[in-house]
Amino acid sequence: MCAESESRQEDIEQQNDSACPIVSTIDQIGTPWRVNVIHALKDGEQRFNELKRSTGARSKTLSDALDTLVESDIVDRRVEEDAPIAVYYGLTTKGQELNEALGALEEWARDWDEEFSSESDGPL
Repeated sequence: MCAESESRQEDIEQQNDSACPIVSTIDQIGTPWRVNVIHALKDGEQRFNELKRSTGARSKTLSDALDTLVESDIVDRRVEEDAPIAVYYGLTTKGQELNEALGALEEWARDWDEEFSSESDGPL
């Protein structure tokens, strides 16, 4: 990389420092499937197949989303060893607070997104 490109990259990084926490959060929740999982878990723990039904995700998609959310400490994975073995997923404290923040984002979307605002206004 040439010196000019490196300098430009450094300038961009410095200018975006204030946005870094938001960018980091978006990286953690980064797909609609992850947001769907967080939303589905807002009322409490669910097993894998319950999440699959409530989100409409395919097994691989849901598994990938859960792996990322568990790794990010947004979702907790709890295993009950009794026969049959059961695995439960639930929001951590971090995940619950994120879900509240997503609620504010949903409210903003309803206020400003034409698709949602026209639905809430009723028939024209």
